[in-house]
Amino acid sequence: MFKKVVIGGTYDMLHKGHKKLLDTGFRVGESVVIGLTSDDFAKRFRVGDVLPYEKRKQNLEHYVKEFHKPYKVIKIDDSYGVATLDPDIDCIMASEETLLRASEINAIRFKKGLEKLTIVVVPIVLADDGKPLSSDRINRGEIDADGRVLKKKPC
Repeated sequence: MFKKVVIGGTYDMLHKGHKKLLDTGFRVGESVVIGLTSDDFAKRFRVGDVLPYEKRKQNLEHYVKEFHKPYKVIKIDDSYGVATLDPDIDCIMASEETLLRASEINAIRFKKGLEKLTIVVVPIVLADDGKPLSSDRINRGEIDADGRVLKKKPC
């Protein structure tokens, strides 16, 4: 069990992959800090529209309150957020996609004289078609939040 776990993301469409990451973080941590990307930051690296920050935060808090553990949602404006600043954080959650970023965070922490974070990697969740589940695919109507392939309407 870790004292304080950090998890970051945009959480545009709260899907099965996000839930697996959050579930694991809350299972291994006594408390969790969730870095939620600001609207400006999300627009810089996401294609298409993203739900407003307050709506994403509300959806996230609705889901994580069920864990009955202390948590805090913090707005982040870069890829590192609080993970490079807080000496009490001892674990970072990553997907296979974000593992490199977690390693960069540890390098920054080392340069600042902070303890290295244990990186817990959660495998990418695949949709029923064998492709990664993502908010972009959900927004395009290819799959639903559980990874089920949606039937295309005939032209």
